[in-house]
Amino acid sequence: MSVALRPLLLLAASLFLAPVLAAENNPMPVGGQSWWWDDDFWSRGQIAAPANHAVDTRWIDYAGASGSIPALVARPAGKGKYPAVLYIHGRRGLDDFIQLQVKRIAARGFVVLAPDIYRAHFIPPMPVEHDYALEADADKGIDALLALPDVSTRQACLASHTRGGYFALKLAVSFQRQDRDIACYVGWYPHMQDPNAPEALQVYSYAREADELRIPTLIFIGEEEQYQRRRGIETAVANMEKTGRPARLIVYPGVGRGFDFRPPNVRTFADDLASKDALQRAAVFIQNSLVPAKK
Repeated sequence: MSVALRPLLLLAASLFLAPVLAAENNPMPVGGQSWWWDDDFWSRGQIAAPANHAVDTRWIDYAGASGSIPALVARPAGKGKYPAVLYIHGRRGLDDFIQLQVKRIAARGFVVLAPDIYRAHFIPPMPVEHDYALEADADKGIDALLALPDVSTRQACLASHTRGGYFALKLAVSFQRQDRDIACYVGWYPHMQDPNAPEALQVYSYAREADELRIPTLIFIGEEEQYQRRRGIETAVANMEKTGRPARLIVYPGVGRGFDFRPPNVRTFADDLASKDALQRAAVFIQNSLVPAKK
């Protein structure tokens, strides 16, 4: 073989083998043991029909730890009582895109209260530092939610995205709401680390509170999630699973961070598939976790 040709052949081989080796090291789930497998569909042709409700919304104010907190309440239209969900926004604040997600959860058959924590304190969107004092205002939202007359459960479920996931983690653990007032934790690509922690902890670790989270936990991320976020989420969930706690991480192929609120000009079919599937799975998970209040 020509000495000149050898480097070209090695380069070609490496280009061919790289995707194969990557696939072996990071296999996508296949077959009947995967989280997405549905034997009712495969064996009997059944496709689960989602619960769809028209949604009514209104704004209320509740007494927070440091003043009045505005909150969006979304619930199925008409009369009736429904399970309770507290939705906590991330760094974006409770903007129009995030309000759409609140309505989507309510449309599955829940009363959802979403505090607008930043607006209550005149904080502009996308703050860099985390203000720990705001956690107490979010905590008071649990009491406001469970006091609503159209709530059918004695506990609520925490739902959140991005930095709201850290808020929710603190409410469950640091404020000791899990088991007592909170029955489950659902996070869409949550920030599982203290936002004020040093860079090394952001990349290689996760918030210690995750080791104390006992309630059923369901987390959704995209396969293209930011590395420093994905690593912490995966490590936290893996440790929860090792210690026998009820936690599950669902990873959607071909999508990245923010697939629920990516706007129409950049939104993809994969984003929509992930959004709809996550909502369906979250709805079933929440319904199974919440116990109706005694009459």
